Amino acid sequence: MKERTGIFVTGAGGRMGKSIIRMVLDDKETILQGASERADHAALGQDAGLNAGCVKAGVAIMTGLDGTLKAKRGVIVDFSSVEATLLHVKIAVERRVPLVIGTTGFNDGEIKKIFKAGDKIPLVFAPNMSIGMNLMFKIAATTAQTLGDKYNIEILEAHHKNKTDAPSGTARRLAQILCEATGRKYPDDVKDYRSGMIGVRAKKEIGMQVLRGGDIVGEHTVYYCGEGERVEIRHMATSRDTFAGGAIRAAKWLYSKKTPGVYGMWDVLQP
Repeated sequence: MKERTGIFVTGAGGRMGKSIIRMVLDDKETILQGASERADHAALGQDAGLNAGCVKAGVAIMTGLDGTLKAKRGVIVDFSSVEATLLHVKIAVERRVPLVIGTTGFNDGEIKKIFKAGDKIPLVFAPNMSIGMNLMFKIAATTAQTLGDKYNIEILEAHHKNKTDAPSGTARRLAQILCEATGRKYPDDVKDYRSGMIGVRAKKEIGMQVLRGGDIVGEHTVYYCGEGERVEIRHMATSRDTFAGGAIRAAKWLYSKKTPGVYGMWDVLQP
């Protein structure tokens, strides 16, 4: 019988944490090994499954990740905050536990710390765990190369009113991929703010605009604007389960990974 993938969920009382817990408990190939939250969270001490609105898990939500790991084997799945994730990275390296990171909003120095951790442990680091979104990354690059420099490229992303970083990590990754595909320089050729008399749009410019409101889970659109026609590529997430499902797939893939390194979702999705 195949060994089930043990999963430790950080941010267990949040929306993504709850989605991940529900899917872990529903998946016959995974087992919930631990769940953690910040010290002042109302969910502390509660059963992780019941708190997520599903079956009893027999796992209490604890303060801090370190105490949940104990001697159990598994993979940490982290959708928390920049500060918390950096602490979790440190703990994962100390305990030699593989790590899936779905948190966004890191600056360049913080990203370097994550990549340095990849020298010690295997980890999946992706701004978007959705399988469809990762396919869009590939399609967007190919489309930009095919259409050429006569088409202006614009990115529009939309998220719920409570999202704290902007533009989204996914939009930034789209911009990086499009720059790489077309010989532009990131972030120099990307403009995510326009106001006032800004003048004529630069030929190499990639515009990136943001919407925030309501309960939008996540939408990303790339516009290729030519003379007489426009091509649009769009991904719309209608449920956080799409990100949770991708994260669990990444954890399963990482569970048997012996080689340290920083991997992306495209590595996970390869046959």
